[in-house]
Amino acid sequence: MAKKTFEASLARLEQITEELEDGELSLENSLKKFDEGIKLAGFCAEQLSEARAKVELLLEKDGKLEALPFDGQEIGHQDLSE
Repeated sequence: MAKKTFEASLARLEQITEELEDGELSLENSLKKFDEGIKLAGFCAEQLSEARAKVELLLEKDGKLEALPFDGQEIGHQDLSE
């Protein structure tokens, strides 16, 4: 079995969402898809959390690691190599 990736999980989650929105599934199949979707969403959230932690480690100031909150905004054109 191939290793689960964020991208593949997100694509599958989008597919499940479309299937559920179509309303063509039985109640039992809808619940199975919903359960799978919850697990995929959890995996994606975990992957994003790990990525956020890695980004924080890469932000360096004066030779010391400085964790800055990530709010989705661009930092700007700071030269982080100084």
